[in-house]
Amino acid sequence: MIAEAKVRSEDLNLCFEKLMMVATGNSGEGVKMKGVVIPEWKNIPMELLLRIVSLVDDRTAIVASGVCSGWRDAIGLGLTQLSLSWCEKNMNNLVLSLAPKFTKLQTLILRQGNTQLEDNAIETIANFCHDLQDLDLSRSFKLSDCSLYALAHGYPNLTKFNISGCTSFSDEALVYVTNFCQKLKILNLCGCVKAATDRALQAIGRNCNMLQTLNLGWCENVGDLGVMSLAYGCPDLRCLDLCGCVRITAFYALRRDSCNDNLVNGQHLVPMDSELYYLLWYVKQVVKGQ
Repeated sequence: MIAEAKVRSEDLNLCFEKLMMVATGNSGEGVKMKGVVIPEWKNIPMELLLRIVSLVDDRTAIVASGVCSGWRDAIGLGLTQLSLSWCEKNMNNLVLSLAPKFTKLQTLILRQGNTQLEDNAIETIANFCHDLQDLDLSRSFKLSDCSLYALAHGYPNLTKFNISGCTSFSDEALVYVTNFCQKLKILNLCGCVKAATDRALQAIGRNCNMLQTLNLGWCENVGDLGVMSLAYGCPDLRCLDLCGCVRITAFYALRRDSCNDNLVNGQHLVPMDSELYYLLWYVKQVVKGQ
């Protein structure tokens, strides 16, 4: 049986080229590879199939997973990255269908143009995709706190999380997430007015000590206390976006006193490395003076 054949890595490129010729109809014969015959597509070894899938778009990979049970199992176990941002309709149903099959996903992009995702889709992902490290739920206006509670338990290894524009999430739910997802390094809360509060930032500072990048753009409920919590709790923080955070009085004091034009740009702050360190140093001086 071809499924039992051991295909060496050095044969993959040659076999792939021949498979392309067969697929385009340039040959009616099966592919021969060191005594192994591949008569048709369904007989492609798993390693080679995954190599091919890695070169096609996500929509094609999903279609390929429906060719036969062998392809479904191989792609389901081998696919680690998937984006459904191209799906303009029925994304929720698609997620419900795919999550139980693609259980080894590490990166999942569900950014939406039209609001589609609902809580049941996130709960399904949390139940099956426990290896997720990078999750993008930006512009998911229909999602409620139920989604955050579900993912808190489902994604212990999450390092990159984007919920920008998710205006329905509360700070209570975000605090809950920080208690379980403590490996976060990149967090995008831009526009999460209800979720991004001083209380939530205190929890982030307390639980997410590995955080390196945080976007708080237009989070109008963030104040001095929240930023101070980040200063003390996140020693690896390298990039902080405070665009539109008008309640941070220490920030505006820094803006008036700073002679570094690169530190403050227009009406927002996106510091890098040493600039951020200076901001956090300033905040700590404010704390000491109180």
